[in-house]
Amino acid sequence: MSEPSNPRQEAERHLEESIITVREALSGLRYGNVSLTIHEGRVVQIDVTEKRRLKPN
Repeated sequence: MSEPSNPRQEAERHLEESIITVREALSGLRYGNVSLTIHEGRVVQIDVTEKRRLKPN
């Protein structure tokens, strides 16, 4: 059996996963917003709003 990770290791792992997810959200976004919701020092939600510009008639 593996040892349970300590809280600091768990926090570092969560931070790395959050950064990867934010990078993925940004990778295909040309215009828009990425908003992070933080609760007790941890990323708990990532909202991506994409804006699409229409050409005038």
